[in-house]
Amino acid sequence: LKTTQKKVIFLTKDELEMLKNYDIPAELSHLEMVRDVFFFCCFSGLRHSDVFNLRRNDIKEDHIEVTTVKTADSVQIELNAVTRSILEKYKDFTFDGNKALPVIQNQPMNRALKDLCRLAGINEKIRITTYKGNQRIDEIKEKWELIGTHTGRRTFIVNCLSLGIAPNVVMKWTGHSDYKSMMPYIDIVDSIKASEMTKLDKLL
Repeated sequence: LKTTQKKVIFLTKDELEMLKNYDIPAELSHLEMVRDVFFFCCFSGLRHSDVFNLRRNDIKEDHIEVTTVKTADSVQIELNAVTRSILEKYKDFTFDGNKALPVIQNQPMNRALKDLCRLAGINEKIRITTYKGNQRIDEIKEKWELIGTHTGRRTFIVNCLSLGIAPNVVMKWTGHSDYKSMMPYIDIVDSIKASEMTKLDKLL
């Protein structure tokens, strides 16, 4: 039976800017918290389940300490300007269970996230290829349709590698235990670098 490698969906720097700059209308004010939580995933590498379980006592002066839900790994993730500002924004709010952020359950978060990304114009056409037996099925979808909470973690990994952060450092933040699991992301970054090089063709 034929199979195809699952496409890694992530947001580029430009798409993150589009999402950040989208002016959420008053009647959809709940999307502001959804955006904040998603950005926290995009800039910390945490899964939705781990942000959902993040407590105020997990937050230290310059980092957060998390035991991941999926793999029970203990990870320490340094804070950056984005994650620090989001935590600061909600520091005086009270959430059930002493949670640090206003995280809703995964399924409603996914639905709200798709709405947010659609409204923000994240609509690049993406071909999705699947096989049913030996029959190839090609579908064209807009990017917002494919975005979910896990897109935040993938966005973090791709953008870290694109910025030149060493894979072994990224793995310490994400809790990946073997280099093989990072290869799909490294392949993406290599293809980005190759396409960027062609911009030099227009220099002279």
